[in-house]
Amino acid sequence: MPGSIHLTRHALFDVKGRVALVTGGGSGIGLMTAQALATNGAKVYICGRTKEKLDKAASTHPGQIVPIQADISSKQGIQSLVDTISRLESRLCILVNNAGISGPVDPTPPDARPSADALSHRLLASSSPSDWADVYCTNVAPIFFVTAAFLPLLQASSDKSQDWTATVINVSSVSAQITSPPSPFAYDASKAAASHVSRMLAAEVVAARLRLRINVIAPGLFSTQMTRAAMDKDDVAQIPAQRPGMPVDMASAMLFLVCNQYINGLTLTVDGGENLSAGT
Repeated sequence: MPGSIHLTRHALFDVKGRVALVTGGGSGIGLMTAQALATNGAKVYICGRTKEKLDKAASTHPGQIVPIQADISSKQGIQSLVDTISRLESRLCILVNNAGISGPVDPTPPDARPSADALSHRLLASSSPSDWADVYCTNVAPIFFVTAAFLPLLQASSDKSQDWTATVINVSSVSAQITSPPSPFAYDASKAAASHVSRMLAAEVVAARLRLRINVIAPGLFSTQMTRAAMDKDDVAQIPAQRPGMPVDMASAMLFLVCNQYINGLTLTVDGGENLSAGT
């Protein structure tokens, strides 16, 4: 029916002409996201610290994925990134805060019922305060500072369209929802913090009456450079889907959150049911 053209899959997930920025877009979930957006018509800037990795990622969609070497661990680095994007574009339609690190992993197999002394020793030996600071400075702080810095460019996108609101998608993890041991405490806690900071930012934006949407994607086990070395058959066996996530799973989830104009403040878990079997 002619009147239902807006309900076709092409219309529902159309990002043609949109401008996006994906932090940590050179590999893993960031690259999956960048490729999904570019394939569906968006111009995608990807940023990260390693030029070679960014250039390789951009070569998959020449001209549509644009690499920018940037360090978002400081306000100065973030402002430099904002200035670069501002020189190239008058608006930013989509911001995906994806940059992250895994942090320290406890190499000691946990005892089924350790003594208080044994548990204390294992937990204290697993990481240091500086390890926690590094993880939080990468996984949490940039979500706040990068989003805040790009608010004017994001709002400019919303101002230019009555039927489109700019969107921020922050990448957390299903680990933020799972408490069953053994847990990489610094990483899991940082991802829980990332999810909460995202909701706080969404509420702040709503209170300011800005036309922006801020949502979270919480991936489960995907085969990425960060997870591949530690992933084994037991990890996959615990997932009801019986497989790790694939690029198509991340692409469809990202496009859903990017394009649905009526979703704000949501955490979308994309984990093959892992949170159901692991316990939350």
